[in-house]
Amino acid sequence: MKTPYKNIYEVLKMNQFIVLAVIVMAFLSTIISSLISYKMYNKALDGSFAIGKNGEVIPLQWVQEKENLEVEALEHLRLFHNYFYGLDATNFESHIEKALWLGDSSVDNVYRQKKADGVYNRLMQYSLVQKVISIKSELDLTAEPYPFRTVTIFQINRGSAIDTYELVSTGKLLHLEKRNFPKNTHALLITDYFENTLKKIDYEAR
Repeated sequence: MKTPYKNIYEVLKMNQFIVLAVIVMAFLSTIISSLISYKMYNKALDGSFAIGKNGEVIPLQWVQEKENLEVEALEHLRLFHNYFYGLDATNFESHIEKALWLGDSSVDNVYRQKKADGVYNRLMQYSLVQKVISIKSELDLTAEPYPFRTVTIFQINRGSAIDTYELVSTGKLLHLEKRNFPKNTHALLITDYFENTLKKIDYEAR
């Protein structure tokens, strides 16, 4: 006897097929979305903050970290040497504080030794002006920590005379977990800092 209704088993099989098809499609969609998200996440991790024309860090603008590592490292060293050696009676405390944020205990040890030797007392007592003229750094970015060698030329204005000195310093750079705005914007830290040589030079003859 014919009936307008399909066999109940055929209906159940069709429903089961539809449910399985929906589950498979949802599973594939989840896998594809996860892969896309993972690739985007890895791409984002390879980025860092952008560097402006003067070496400053610009938040929220992502660029390739490897392409900017040298720029950030050189700017970090420039800031440190400028703060640590560009001193006068009016900016002494603020510059030293800023410099100490850029290095570890090895930088603090150099500062304490200079303080014990009376370098800063003479600066204050005689109102000397110590001005940085140039900072040139060499980096080895092969492996972290990154060794560096910096030649800093600075002048000491004694009022009646201006003396020029060349300082050669060395150390290493380490990455920090995160940036500290505005105290350490490049997320780098100077370690094993050492003043190798200091000599008086005739700057005009160079």
